[in-house]
Amino acid sequence: MKSDTVYKRTFNQMLDLIQDHPVGAALPSETVLASELGASRTTIRKVIDELCAAGLLRFEARRRIVLSHDCGGLYHPVVETVSASDRLEKLFMEWMLRGDAKPGTAINEAEMARRFGISTTGIREFLNRFSRFGLVERRPGSGWVFKGFSESFASELFEIREMFELRSALAFCRLPREEACWKKLGQIEQEHHALLADIETRFHDFSDLDDRFHRLVIHGAPNRFIEDFYDIITFVFHYHYQWNKKSEKQRNRTAIVEHLRYIEALRSGDEATVDAACRAHLKSARLTLFQSMINETAPAGTKDNGA
Repeated sequence: MKSDTVYKRTFNQMLDLIQDHPVGAALPSETVLASELGASRTTIRKVIDELCAAGLLRFEARRRIVLSHDCGGLYHPVVETVSASDRLEKLFMEWMLRGDAKPGTAINEAEMARRFGISTTGIREFLNRFSRFGLVERRPGSGWVFKGFSESFASELFEIREMFELRSALAFCRLPREEACWKKLGQIEQEHHALLADIETRFHDFSDLDDRFHRLVIHGAPNRFIEDFYDIITFVFHYHYQWNKKSEKQRNRTAIVEHLRYIEALRSGDEATVDAACRAHLKSARLTLFQSMINETAPAGTKDNGA
């Protein structure tokens, strides 16, 4: 149930927030919390009431005071904090990546439903969303087929991505340093270093990290239409180019290094530096995408020169 999912996700976020504040400190107002956590004030109040009952918070002169950091065992399982649509998207993307799916790959609703533990209705709604962009097509009597991407489609999509991300990156670097997104950026930076150190065996794991990093940057200037459109961007840029497996490890290593430069630029707060780092990474991503499309359609025996 969507409301239950939102509540559990907000509850876990509040536990993280409590641990970021010293015992005796006051949490921000309900309005600020609702804005930062992306939840309604009603949900925030419900969570606060439960945390007060658990002895982690108390009301004092209209303020919410932190009483304890003893949050162990109170977190809801991550799977219960993710909406069914978000979970399906992740599962489907992983299937496309790990299963070496290519244009022309058949997609069976019933098989997907069994594989992912999601209703056929949910599968159909998900596929219908992508069919609007011509990425998948329903064929009467034979289910769905993944169609792949044309060069013009990718080019148009990339133009939109550049506009969105450049705007968001500049907005991100202007955010006050006490904003929660800076802590998240630090955590993602550590994950980049860890993955780079173990790239030989974990290079497949870059897709998820790449997605989370760019979504965090996009959130620097929250816009519901941009965030919704980013689902399509994810599909294309984080999965399509990886069908060219031969140079995937090196591409991911290069992208990690570029991300770390990008993160350093964001931390600098210098808009010219951020603009340059963002443009450099997006230029590399564009080359990677179009190189993969060339390799995908090249005749058998054509040499792969990498991205």
